Amino acid sequence: MNSRPAPGLPLSARLRRLNRPMVALLAAVALVRPVFSVTGATDALGRPLTPLLLTLLISLAWILALGLSRVREPMLTAVAAGVAYAVAALVLSGVLSPVLTGELRGPLARPQAVLPMLLVNGVWGAVCGVCALGVRRSRGGVSAGGARARVWGGAV
Repeated sequence: MNSRPAPGLPLSARLRRLNRPMVALLAAVALVRPVFSVTGATDALGRPLTPLLLTLLISLAWILALGLSRVREPMLTAVAAGVAYAVAALVLSGVLSPVLTGELRGPLARPQAVLPMLLVNGVWGAVCGVCALGVRRSRGGVSAGGARARVWGGAV
């Protein structure tokens, strides 16, 4: 599989070709952060270090998973994973906050926070995707056929 967008394919076609299990796996890995928060582990281990450390570890996991695998379009996959994580965190917050606190809390309680949350996590995915492309490039950008590929700006 190659890491470059297929020439001339519209975004909708490229999105349909994404590795959905990888997107779901990356989103699930990122759910460690809200789970730590809900369980109180973030407070027990200390703020702000714990959320920052978790974000760093999750980002590293995403970068390595996308950079070392042969997943098609790592950049778009990472952006999709960031948005999928945001949606999953919204649902998790909407379900758990009323159960645990007796009232709706989090982004769903402040609808103006939903769009920025989606955007920030999409950008986070894009940054991880760029880093994953760098990992591929440093490894020689091996494509599915075994040929060396230039990740950006060249033929595959």
